Amino acid sequence: MTLTVRQFPCLSDNYGFLIRDDATGKTGCIDTPDAAAILRELKAAGWGLDFILNTHWHPDHAGGNAEIQAATGCEIVGPAEVTRIAPLDRTVTGGDTVAFGETTFQVIETGGHTLGHIAYFDAADRIAFVGDTLFALGCGRLFEGKPEQMWASLSRLAALPDDTRVYCAHEYTASNARFALSVDKGPALKARADAVFAARERGEWTVPTTIGLEKATNPFLRAPLLAANVGKAGAPDYEAFAAVRAAKDNFRG
Repeated sequence: MTLTVRQFPCLSDNYGFLIRDDATGKTGCIDTPDAAAILRELKAAGWGLDFILNTHWHPDHAGGNAEIQAATGCEIVGPAEVTRIAPLDRTVTGGDTVAFGETTFQVIETGGHTLGHIAYFDAADRIAFVGDTLFALGCGRLFEGKPEQMWASLSRLAALPDDTRVYCAHEYTASNARFALSVDKGPALKARADAVFAARERGEWTVPTTIGLEKATNPFLRAPLLAANVGKAGAPDYEAFAAVRAAKDNFRG
């Protein structure tokens, strides 16, 4: 089985993702950051729309639900928190599955950025849609959750196969790289940061990334290894993570 992903930029720094199960032709979109852009991309692809799969409730992820459903008649699936701003047809949480044609998405609990945030993992194709939990060289701000919750969420994603392609929702990688270099002087990060800066200069995207690449270079996944650099030597892993997250929140480089 094969899942086709059609990626496109929208808003100031979001990515939209249309998906198609090639075996059945079922189509969907991951979140609804920009209804007009999504509907244009559907028309350009010649696709209808069967599903919206929401990761969390923020308006740049669920704000286009109503307009897109009205235009396409699609079913909306997501965590219960999405009903803060839009109705759902089906509520899912960690441990559930979503059948998408012959593709099956595992729902992974990834709270922290918001309390009910989830991710969708297609194990057969090694594809994960992670919303605002994990970014290339970064992670989401803790608007609602605690460090312990976010560290547990990131650890669940880090446990996925290294070759999993990770589709995160924003193009933040260059700014994330500048921060990462302030807490990690390792050669792997330096090489990746140089490649990121060059790619962005050329106007290229840095998404998707992979779990393996993030484990090797992302300071939030590497927080226990960087604990001494942020004054948390010997501390529990989630405290090291919290210190890296606080350093990023205050970074002005």
